[in-house]
Amino acid sequence: MNKKQHWETVFTSKKIDEVSWYQQTPQDSINFIEQLELPNTAAIIDVGGGDSFLADYLVDKGYSNITVLDISSAAIKRAKQRLGRKAAKVKWIVADVLEFTDTIKYDCWHDRAAFHFFTKEDEVKSYLSIAQQHLNTYGKLIIGTFSTDGPEKCSSLPVKRYNENLLTSALQHWFTKINCVTTNHTTPFKTVQNFLFCSFKKLST
Repeated sequence: MNKKQHWETVFTSKKIDEVSWYQQTPQDSINFIEQLELPNTAAIIDVGGGDSFLADYLVDKGYSNITVLDISSAAIKRAKQRLGRKAAKVKWIVADVLEFTDTIKYDCWHDRAAFHFFTKEDEVKSYLSIAQQHLNTYGKLIIGTFSTDGPEKCSSLPVKRYNENLLTSALQHWFTKINCVTTNHTTPFKTVQNFLFCSFKKLST
């Protein structure tokens, strides 16, 4: 089963609150976006956003240039159904981020879902290269990833875990750190997952 098939199966076989990443309110993501003090016209992309509730928050806060990218069409379909008419205020893209191209330069690239699944060095470099290419000169990157105290697998797939130094080092050729925090996420199954959230500023090229 390839990556896309895996995620289509997950999102067609499980309810929204039957996956470990479910959050009714993605507070850590919200906090980091608010810290950037972006205007409501800022171009924001949520990578691996799937059926996350972050798009709901951004729409309700009046952000007018929102993009959600996910490899799973089923995840995006579920998010659209939940948002109803509000879904029209979001640009939806079904794609593997490692194959993603767009003419838009984003002000903020947010990812709480995809980055930690890239366990190979060439995948990480490709991802970061794509991210920086799609950010404008003053673009910001927000990464939420499993910390070194977090789980070793998610949805039966291996993940790569980071602490602040490891993540900063991995991004240093493209980005400079703004802020990092560790935080606990309690899953619907009452297990606790430790995350590392960091914001970065794109380096001038």
